[in-house]
Amino acid sequence: MILAMDTSTDVLSVSLHNNQEIIEEYSSKNKNKHSTRLMPAIDRIMKEAKVTPQDLTKIVVGMGPGSYTGVRIALSTAKTMAWTLNIPVVGVSSLRALSLQASGDDLVCSFLDARRGLVYAGLYDKEGNEVLPEVNIMIDEWLEKLVALNKPVTFVSPDLATFQSLIRERLGERAQFKPKGHHLMRAGLLAEYGKDLAPTDPHLLVPNYLRLVEAEAKWLEKQKADQYDR
Repeated sequence: MILAMDTSTDVLSVSLHNNQEIIEEYSSKNKNKHSTRLMPAIDRIMKEAKVTPQDLTKIVVGMGPGSYTGVRIALSTAKTMAWTLNIPVVGVSSLRALSLQASGDDLVCSFLDARRGLVYAGLYDKEGNEVLPEVNIMIDEWLEKLVALNKPVTFVSPDLATFQSLIRERLGERAQFKPKGHHLMRAGLLAEYGKDLAPTDPHLLVPNYLRLVEAEAKWLEKQKADQYDR
């Protein structure tokens, strides 16, 4: 029995997977309470499925990027449970997990708003394989990369409304969007993707914060400096 969890966004999501299908899944939206609601959510789905901790054989966890605090909550919980139960744990990119909402589409871009015109973004093929590396990048620069591909791209993001007009403007008809309800993190898809993956070394199971590329970091520092000079 696989337990999956992700708290990298506003949505807390947990699920149980029996290696064939999702048998329980629960999601709630309130990022300020992830730390107090994660364990009760896990307890809830395990009771509903009549599953005990000893029935668990693997834990799959979203490693980020996303909310710095949120990413740490799921990771620390997953590592503690895996160590206590002596079972393997698998870390999966939260962006990759989000892209699975559009699995089957040739190119899928999942992204999260990183504020100040920046996004955490990744591009994947229909099987969830990485096409462009995950980055923390200015949205304009990211869209330029997608335009250069000259191919249809399906976008998935809980923050789609913030950038949808800009995406349409830059990509035109090549920009495709999943229906409402397909833009939130789902631990069930996380479990489905991670069920056959090899365990992650616990020492390598650290938050994926996606540091800014050097040029963007310097640009932000310059912006801050300019503000102080005014």
